[in-house]
Amino acid sequence: MKLGGAFRGEQSPHGSESITFVHIRRRFDFRSIQIGRWVTRDEQARAAGLFYGALADLMAILQGPELLVSLRGTLSLQYGIGGRPGVAAHYDPAQRCFALAKNAGPGSIAHEWFHAFDHYLGDKAFSDVPASMFASKAWLSDATPVPHPLNDCLSECFRCILLDESGEGPSELFRVSALEDRVLGTVYYSQPEELCARAFEAFVQDAAIRNSFLVKGTRASAEAKRGLYPQGEQRARINAAFGRYFSLLGAALRR
Repeated sequence: MKLGGAFRGEQSPHGSESITFVHIRRRFDFRSIQIGRWVTRDEQARAAGLFYGALADLMAILQGPELLVSLRGTLSLQYGIGGRPGVAAHYDPAQRCFALAKNAGPGSIAHEWFHAFDHYLGDKAFSDVPASMFASKAWLSDATPVPHPLNDCLSECFRCILLDESGEGPSELFRVSALEDRVLGTVYYSQPEELCARAFEAFVQDAAIRNSFLVKGTRASAEAKRGLYPQGEQRARINAAFGRYFSLLGAALRR
């Protein structure tokens, strides 16, 4: 873990000591946390407090323990390292790493965390897929699910996101996203992993716990106004499916 020493931040749960990325790694058991060399001590301090609060809120919303957030210690975090032009945050499947740019706006964590979760489950929820495949893409590709009640609930989440209420055709979210891709001449918004990450964002933003560093923009952003986040009745069905799934998963992990 590459850290720049002690620095000031939000109030620590361990008394008067300030929160640092060391606290984050220890509490959630991330595989590693790396901080860019150009991130100042003050920037580290502020980011550590924001990350800690967002991850604690995510854990509470999902009703799970710390090991869910770090995906059993397999997930790494980067802050202010590398980055991609015009991209505030991204998940790197090759490294199983979630990265946030130093000057990124708030609200990216829920989306990128779900990418990591979706990727983590690919070869665990399905028996005939490579380790690199996302569970959402495996489901849409009719991969063979591993029989388990939790996987049945996960499949219901994907069904609510990707298919219409009859289960026979594409959902409104899928159709709007595919149209957006055709207009832009790309394939991005309609990818199953992107559809599911945006649906998860909406689920998190609709929770009773509010944290704009964790998620924002699923209701009033330009993308939301174009229908690229779940709307109306479909959003309600997705939220209910995610709620059931994470409630059961959290209970199983706490046993």
